Amino acid sequence: MTYEGVLRKMQSEMGRPIQYYMVFENDFLNLNQILGRQLQIDFVKYQCLNCGQDRPIYRQGFCKTCFYETPSAGDWIMRPELSTAHIDKEDRDLAYEKKVQLQPHIVYLANSSNIKVGVTRKSQVPTRWIDQGAHEAIEIVEVPNRYLAGITEVALKDHVGDKTNWRKMLTNDVDDKNLMEWRSKLKQYIPDEAKAYFIDNNNETHLEFPVLRYPEKVKSLNLSKTPSFKGILKGIKGQYLIFEDNTVFNVRGNEGYYVSLGIN
Repeated sequence: MTYEGVLRKMQSEMGRPIQYYMVFENDFLNLNQILGRQLQIDFVKYQCLNCGQDRPIYRQGFCKTCFYETPSAGDWIMRPELSTAHIDKEDRDLAYEKKVQLQPHIVYLANSSNIKVGVTRKSQVPTRWIDQGAHEAIEIVEVPNRYLAGITEVALKDHVGDKTNWRKMLTNDVDDKNLMEWRSKLKQYIPDEAKAYFIDNNNETHLEFPVLRYPEKVKSLNLSKTPSFKGILKGIKGQYLIFEDNTVFNVRGNEGYYVSLGIN
C-alpha cells in the first residue's frame, strides 16, 4: 500500500489514545492503524506550501522567497507580542492578520518534558497541546487578541520555561505536576491589561498518545541526508513518528517535502 503527497503537520483527533492522520491532496492515512507495521518514507521532491514549486524548503514548509513574503510566516507567528492588527497596523497583509490575530487566544501551561508557557488560538485547543506532545495542560487566560496573549507569555516566561525538550518528551522522561497550583502561583505576574481574563475554574486536560514502546534514546531522521528510510512504526507523539530502532521523524519539521509512503 502506497501513499504519496506533500507533508503537512499531522492532523489529530482527541481520544484515548489520540488519533493521528496524514492528510494528502486526494487521500489520508490513519497512522494509529499501522502501528507495529513497517513504514517506508522516500523523499521525492520539494513542494513549497505557498507557491507549490520544487524549491528547497527554507522554514515552516516554505521556500526562502515565500517565507519572507507570505503573511502566514510573519514574525508575529512565532512572537505573538509583535502582533499589531489590533491597532490597524499592517505587517504583510492586514486583512489576513486581522483574521488570525483578532480572535480569542489562550495562554496556557503544558507539561511535555517540563512545564512551559505557550500561546494558541482558542480554536486550536487541544490541538496545540497534542502537537507539543504534552501529557497534561491547562489554560491560564483567554484574551480577545493575539497581542494580549503575547505580552502575557513574555511576562510569564521570566518565571517558567517556554521551550520543550523534545528528546525528553519522546523518551517519555516526564514528571506530573500540579498545573492548577502553578497557575495560581503565576497569576501575580500577568500584565495588568490581561488580568481580567484570568481563568481559575477549569481543570487540567490529560492526553494519551498512541505509543507501543518509547525509545531509550533518539536519533532524528533528516530526509535531506537520508532520502529513503524504512522501519517499524512504534508510536506517534507530538508531531513525531517513533520507530523501533529509536529513529524519530518530525513530520511538521519536514513540511513541504513531497514523499512516498509505503506500508508493509
